[in-house]
Amino acid sequence: MSDFTMRMAQEGDCALILDFICQLADYEKLSHQLVATEAGLRESLFGKRQAEVVLAFAGDEPVGFALFFHNYSTFLGKAGLYLEDLFIREHHRCKGYGRALFAHLAVIALERGCERLDWWCLDWNQSAIDFYARLGAVAMHEWTVYRLDTEAMEKLAK
Repeated sequence: MSDFTMRMAQEGDCALILDFICQLADYEKLSHQLVATEAGLRESLFGKRQAEVVLAFAGDEPVGFALFFHNYSTFLGKAGLYLEDLFIREHHRCKGYGRALFAHLAVIALERGCERLDWWCLDWNQSAIDFYARLGAVAMHEWTVYRLDTEAMEKLAK
């Protein structure tokens, strides 16, 4: 990993970020749900600044990304980082890039005074679950994820 580098994404990286998101959607068998666009990413990441992205490279080759944003714990009274997605291209897995991205996120979280780093994982993704356990992550089995989609929010808001 001597030629491995990471940097925060810039506005000109939106096509690359979308490419990673497309690869992730394919890996997770969720491509049918993908509606993100370069323009939408540009607005949310660099206009409204709703999330941030770290890009990982082996030399000049992009190998992965992590998209994250702040959340907040009322019990801790402090912010945390929420990792929405972390993806390493298949032929670059098991080379330490994912761990390096997580370590980088941990540094960002600590520098910003965050108390924790949270994320979700699909139940069937055993290789990711095993990887997270090796990092020292703890599964939060007592919590159930809920979601209101746009249609449900619009109905509720009436």
